Amino acid sequence: MPRVRKGAARRQKHKKILKATRGMWGAASRHYRVALDKAFKSGVYATRDRKNRKRDFRRLWITRVSAAAMQRGLRYSEFMHGLDEANIRLNRKMLSEIAVADHAAFDAIVEASKAALAGKK
Repeated sequence: MPRVRKGAARRQKHKKILKATRGMWGAASRHYRVALDKAFKSGVYATRDRKNRKRDFRRLWITRVSAAAMQRGLRYSEFMHGLDEANIRLNRKMLSEIAVADHAAFDAIVEASKAALAGKK
C-alpha cells in the first residue's frame, strides 16, 4: 500500500476553520490551533445564547404588559389571573404587541380582566 498523506483534506479542514474565525482578533483568525478553539467556543456561545434570546424576549414582553396594566390600575399578576378567569387565551408576545400598538384594544382586554376578577369575588 502506498503511504497516504493528508495534504488536500487537511488543507480543506484548516480553511474551513479559518473561514469560520475570519474577523476575530489576533491569532484566532490566523493560526489554526487557536482558531480551532475559538471556533468551538463560538459554537458553545451560539447554543447558549439561542436559549437566552428566548428568555430575554419573554422578559421584555412581561415588562411591557406589566407597565401597560399598571397604567390602567392592575398589577401584572392580577391582570393575567383575570385573563385566565375570563378565558382569554393570548400569549405574552401578543399582549405586548397590543399594549404597544393598539391602546383601545388593550383597554378592552383590561376591562374584561377586571370584570372577570369582580365576578369571581
